[in-house]
Amino acid sequence: MATERETPDQADRQLCGLVKGLASQIEAHLRVRAATLGLTASQGTALRELTGPMTLRELAERMSCEPSNVTFVADRLEGHGYLERHPHPDDRRAKQLVLTPAGTELRERLLELLAEDSPLTPLDRGERDVLQQLLTRALIR
Repeated sequence: MATERETPDQADRQLCGLVKGLASQIEAHLRVRAATLGLTASQGTALRELTGPMTLRELAERMSCEPSNVTFVADRLEGHGYLERHPHPDDRRAKQLVLTPAGTELRERLLELLAEDSPLTPLDRGERDVLQQLLTRALIR
């Protein structure tokens, strides 16, 4: 929170540092939890973000990376039987990534592990809602 002596620039830097620190803690938490399931952090992120059938491009956007990086992750998940590529129902050129039953089960287990001792655990439901509203507002321009 900005003090009377703190400039808006200093307050912004401090807030950015806090957001970055929280993001780093969330990433580290995911990395550790994914590893317990024999997954890389990228594979864990992909599973967390695969909330339903989606294209590589859509998953890449959710993962904040390039589609070529997601191709590698999807190939690995597909090789382990967690993911399949299906024809897109509306675009003949595109494929949809779809979790297999084993992939769905693994995703559910990962989500359970991510909920344990999460960096957001100290926040109650109301605080999480407020944080989500504020971050959403900051990200929408």
